[in-house]
Amino acid sequence: MRGYFYLTVSIAGEIFATTMLKLSDGFTVPLPTAGVLFGYTLSFYCLSLCLKTVLLSLAYAIWSGAGTALTALIGSIIWGEAFSSLKILGIILIIGGIVVLNSDSSAETVKEPSR
Repeated sequence: MRGYFYLTVSIAGEIFATTMLKLSDGFTVPLPTAGVLFGYTLSFYCLSLCLKTVLLSLAYAIWSGAGTALTALIGSIIWGEAFSSLKILGIILIIGGIVVLNSDSSAETVKEPSR
């Protein structure tokens, strides 16, 4: 369960960093630029902690899919970017892919690599 907590924090950090990336205006605005560095550092650190207990393929699918879907929503809400039915379909397909990866019960935990 702790792995999914770290995954959630990692996703939040990635979404924060991506939002700050838009506000940084090509890294010319100092505070958002610092936010980018902080957010991505937090995101990758927590993702690395998550990978101690969550499968790589599952964690990355959730991390990238949730980040993509939520960033699309934020872009629409904050910056008024178009949110068409095609984008909604794309988000549904992303969520569907994550569900399919999650439904594989044959590999529930991370196995130690052989040495």
